[in-house]
Amino acid sequence: MDRKFVDFQLAPDDLTAIRFGVSPGHELCHAVRALLRPDEYPLQWGWMRATRGAITREDFEVLALLIRDEGYFPDFFTTTPTWELTPEAEAERLRDIDDERFRVDMTKVLVRTEGARRAAVQRMLDQPDRARAMIAEAWLSVWNAGVAPVWTQLERLLRADIAVRSRRIAESGIGAMIQTLHDRVAWTDGAVRVTMRIWSEVVDCRGSGLVLVPSVMGASGCFVLTEPPAQPTLFYPAQGVTATWARDSADVTTALGALLGPARARILLDAHEPRTTSQVASDTALAISTASHHLTVLRDAGLLASTREGARVLHRRTPLGEAMVGAVL
Repeated sequence: MDRKFVDFQLAPDDLTAIRFGVSPGHELCHAVRALLRPDEYPLQWGWMRATRGAITREDFEVLALLIRDEGYFPDFFTTTPTWELTPEAEAERLRDIDDERFRVDMTKVLVRTEGARRAAVQRMLDQPDRARAMIAEAWLSVWNAGVAPVWTQLERLLRADIAVRSRRIAESGIGAMIQTLHDRVAWTDGAVRVTMRIWSEVVDCRGSGLVLVPSVMGASGCFVLTEPPAQPTLFYPAQGVTATWARDSADVTTALGALLGPARARILLDAHEPRTTSQVASDTALAISTASHHLTVLRDAGLLASTREGARVLHRRTPLGEAMVGAVL
């Protein structure tokens, strides 16, 4: 049997050809699949135990109808991940899916279903305004009950993965980094090649680039977006995901605190967004001079970077800091 591949063709010397993104929608879709097929998602068992009973069944069934336990689900759930994409923005975008995109994606779901499920999808196609509102409301409901409580832990893992891989590009080049994504992903002749089960396709990303999106919930394999208007996208399992990733943030703070001290651990954990020294002091209930001392220690250790923006100095985790936080989870 011939092997199937999707080849994302890139300009090999163009470092801007690769961008990274975060997709709350992808995480939610695979959270739904984990609940539908728990035996195939062992790394999510801890999260599932904590989630059991929290998600409203009616809202879950709306999403399960479209996402299903395997195969295609609507591209509009995961279109165009970016570095700063928030769950709230993702949900709001579902309310504004254009008519043509909604029709195309829902038709793909329709032809893959039968019986009562097919009839339910057809009703959504027949009433697109009502369906979009229902999908967005279900998305927010399942997100708030199931994923929002662990989003802090989950996002740290995603950003730690991105930081490590970005550094690898700088040190060894795009090809060397691509080879580490997954055993189904390879760098060949200026293209990112993904082994597929069903179809082959060549996607010319020269000029548009390729978005790489790590996933914690979707740790079972790789997934691709190839059809316009979606940006060419490859979703891959984030590194360092263990069965304890969903443990309480207080446990993570304690673990880091044993290494760095409680105050520095708190500062490092909160440094996923740039903050001034005054903001750090306020958030940690420390004197500005004390906060400044801790920031200096973390910066000297290579865990934080400080940059000047006008009259302000902003502090944020470095790739090494991201990797340390991710390793604790």
